[in-house]
Amino acid sequence: MSWTTSADLRAQVQKLWDRGILLSALMGEVELFPLRLTLKSPDSRQLSESFAYVRDWIAQLSGSAKHYRVIWRTLNHRVLGANEIPAEVWIDSIDDALAFIGRRRDAERFADLVRLTRETKPELIPWLRKRPLRTLELAGSWPNLLQIVGWLQMHPRPQIYLRQIDLPGVHSKFIEAHRGVLGELFDLALPPERIDSGAAGAAAFCRRYGFRDKPLRVRFRILDPELALLPVNADQDIALTEGAFAGLDLAVEKVFITENEINFLAFPPVSRSMVIFGAGYGFENLAAAHWLHERKLYYWGDIDTHGFAILNQLRRFFPEAVSLLMDKETLLTHRTLWGVEPSPETVELTRLTGEEQALYDDLHSNNLGEKVRLEQERIGFEWLVDALGSV
Repeated sequence: MSWTTSADLRAQVQKLWDRGILLSALMGEVELFPLRLTLKSPDSRQLSESFAYVRDWIAQLSGSAKHYRVIWRTLNHRVLGANEIPAEVWIDSIDDALAFIGRRRDAERFADLVRLTRETKPELIPWLRKRPLRTLELAGSWPNLLQIVGWLQMHPRPQIYLRQIDLPGVHSKFIEAHRGVLGELFDLALPPERIDSGAAGAAAFCRRYGFRDKPLRVRFRILDPELALLPVNADQDIALTEGAFAGLDLAVEKVFITENEINFLAFPPVSRSMVIFGAGYGFENLAAAHWLHERKLYYWGDIDTHGFAILNQLRRFFPEAVSLLMDKETLLTHRTLWGVEPSPETVELTRLTGEEQALYDDLHSNNLGEKVRLEQERIGFEWLVDALGSV
């Protein structure tokens, strides 16, 4: 029979907990009680046909009614006479609801967190209202989170590394692990002028709130021995911070960017040239190097949709960049070395040349085959040497 059992009633209350509604009621945000629960009960036909089952159902429902109240109705039957059947089930208080699902202790812990927040950082109460269950998950960390919020209020945009925050029980790994929560709390607790609204997302956490961030680096090789930066007879494989790289203004005429580390390391000597290890999406580390705009810039990536998407992104910073070995002839010549691109890009790219756009369209439309890709390291080395001879 599909009549409502005490387990069904408990599940209804548990759903209110899972949605955070009971904790919101505990904060006085919603008027919830007395609360009527959904009850499906037998009708007169079922009473007649399944009297024993109905009797057992009534006994089970009423016998478990420690935390809910049953309202009865009289069901008259021409053979069985008048019978009292549960008609409504009510929970009269939040305390009864919490006891019914075994959440009294959790609710008390949440109430303590609300009390602590009201006393120390009342501006954060809206966050507890919005995320009561998340607050409860953070119960052990909440005092430290409040400490960090208070510290930043006292030290706006401190221009130090997170590691340098000196608070009892707080370390940089704690802050790193709670960046998402701290960002939401900082946005509530800090005045707008102390927040860089242009910096969004986890990667921009430090810039948004005025901390020093781990500097971006640029890794490059000088391809002309005559332009060596280091006074040693060794490969000029160098990594600098973006700021140091921006200030170089090297005496090179050509700059190559490649996405594959082995290709970067094996890139052959080229007069008055250098090669930069790109390592995928993101060219913010090169953006401040304005001297690159005065050089011939070449990008060599995979021949797949993501390779062209990365090229498109590079041209956001360097519109003059030219693609290298990313053409249809190279792709078709290496047909036997094609692989499969797991998740092809489908977005519109606005910074490609006509030929690049046509090949990109062929790739994401599968005109040449299903999810075709040619990784740059599969291209014959002699093709690279020949291409370099014509640039």
